[in-house]
Amino acid sequence: MGRWEGARELLAATGADWDRRIFRLQVLARAGARLTFADTWAQAEPRSPHALALLATVQALRSMAGPRGQGSGAEMEQAWESCHAAGEALPADPTPYVVMLALLRYHSPDRDRQWRETVQRVWHEVEARDPWNREAHHEMLTYMFPDWHGVAGEMFHWAQERCAHVPRGMPLHTLPLVALAETHRQRMKKEGHRYGLTVHPWTDNPSSHQAWESWWRYRAPSRPHAAFHEDANYLAHALSFANQHRAAAEVFDAIGPYATDVPWSYCGDAQQLFTRHRKWAVEASAP
Repeated sequence: MGRWEGARELLAATGADWDRRIFRLQVLARAGARLTFADTWAQAEPRSPHALALLATVQALRSMAGPRGQGSGAEMEQAWESCHAAGEALPADPTPYVVMLALLRYHSPDRDRQWRETVQRVWHEVEARDPWNREAHHEMLTYMFPDWHGVAGEMFHWAQERCAHVPRGMPLHTLPLVALAETHRQRMKKEGHRYGLTVHPWTDNPSSHQAWESWWRYRAPSRPHAAFHEDANYLAHALSFANQHRAAAEVFDAIGPYATDVPWSYCGDAQQLFTRHRKWAVEASAP
């Protein structure tokens, strides 16, 4: 209907909870990419940091509707300019730079050195504002996926290196699980049945224990972060495929009905696997 007042109130109320701000902007942008309320709002309030941040996110999504790896184009440049405007309107906000990371990941020519240098500069801008920003870390990790602009060794090394410095209780300790799931997905894609679903890289992998000990045990259950269910599904999946069903039961309980397609779909039918492993977890934790 073109109304943007509700979005303004929501983002203003989010304050400096940057992870939740980015999450809400992404949700709003998925609708705004095919509608005009973000454009109308930015025209009505051209100096609003909330309007500019939403416009930048919307324009970035629109620019990603085309082929990836094509370098700079008119839509990317427009989104990039909106990111700069949003950053100037609210200098403490890391959101515009997270959007820039997404733009660079999607539009960068394959493993281009100059683009990678720009990625590093933008990454430093995020770190200066919010050093443990969840979405920025996931953008950087995705950039290093072999299917994007990195290699497996770099991806794992970076994820582990970040975890070595991340404070306890933060969901970034699931980054190695994301890298592990991506490696499995790539092998299944390339080798198919020759690889086989019976081979699970989660068995005896220390990353599951690390995520449990460093994030899950020290998290604040009463104040889950915005993308909690996505991270919790990665942990439940890793524990399940490592046959640690008793530990997984606690994670499944916290997830409730909010199953995510990824990473379960990397190993088969997501709904069936989630339901099956949750059942096994309940049985394993029964007195």
